[in-house]
Amino acid sequence: MKNIWIICILFLSLVLASWGFKGHRAVATIAQHHLTSNTAYVVSAYLNGQGMADVSTWADENRNQTTAPWHFLNLPPGLSHEAFAKAVAGSDNNVYNAILKAEAELKDNSLGNEQKNEALKYLIHLVGDAHQPMHISRKEDKGGNTIQVRFDNKGTNLHSLWDSKLIDHEGLSEADIAKNYDTATPAEIKQWQNDSPMEWIWESYQISSELYANVNPGQDIDEAYYQKYIPVIRKRIDQAGIRLAGELNKLFNNAQAPKITAQTPAATAVDLKDAAKFTGKTITVSGKIYSVKDIGSMVLANMGAAYPNQLLTLAIKGDAKAAATGLEGKTITVTGQVIDYKGKPEIIVADPGQLKF
Repeated sequence: MKNIWIICILFLSLVLASWGFKGHRAVATIAQHHLTSNTAYVVSAYLNGQGMADVSTWADENRNQTTAPWHFLNLPPGLSHEAFAKAVAGSDNNVYNAILKAEAELKDNSLGNEQKNEALKYLIHLVGDAHQPMHISRKEDKGGNTIQVRFDNKGTNLHSLWDSKLIDHEGLSEADIAKNYDTATPAEIKQWQNDSPMEWIWESYQISSELYANVNPGQDIDEAYYQKYIPVIRKRIDQAGIRLAGELNKLFNNAQAPKITAQTPAATAVDLKDAAKFTGKTITVSGKIYSVKDIGSMVLANMGAAYPNQLLTLAIKGDAKAAATGLEGKTITVTGQVIDYKGKPEIIVADPGQLKF
């Protein structure tokens, strides 16, 4: 009986995977583009050089009997905002609590790097889950998994339709999805990042309530449905990415990167024009510094061309900042880990030894 229960839990965890591979990677990529420089550096350190997109599905791939419920929230239909908030506050072991738990662990200075690594991977994934409408839905149909429909001449279900089928119908590559969905205005970014996780899941609950009202078992999902709801999916993924960035910036914008005791990986010598291909890797690269800007907390030096056409930015801070004097016009060699900052490759230089003139 116990083995049957474990199998059922694992099966449920598979059918409740949200946004699919492309969607979760898009959320993480959008978030990566909206991190501050210091946040991007700290996040990269906690992830041991892995990119956010690369770990975005880790929480689905490592589900177990304990963590499976962290990915969704079951609530009865027809709740008012007040009743909804009360029901969420009175529940536990769901996506809302798991997000709060992950953030609390990332703030806890008593935890080690390995625990922070896991908490960060959960947060990256679960913020995406909270924005998938069918993850804030009804228990009786397993989040729409038992509501069978047809789409693109194939059988599927309401949950899977929203996980990936509507996204796949667009025919966009993973890179194009992240680029085309990342459209928030400055005003939207400010508003979305001011909203609490309770509001994120309330929005999903409202959407899933509409979806339930407008679907019939066996329904043939047509092009009109797709055209109506693909903008909703685009917005939810964009909101998830923007809000994930907001949460990470709150956590890490003023934080120090963890000290990694493991052996520093050997640097790979690369051509400057290829620096962007090595995000998360430690490289050695040479090039001319075309422009330099002191912003107080650090000096930004643009290699390969002047801003905004630089091939690589060096964020020189701490003990290394004094070495930035007179850099403009010089050809230098730098060694360090490449991070993605707003779609551009960057290396944080905190040790003068990273620079050679």
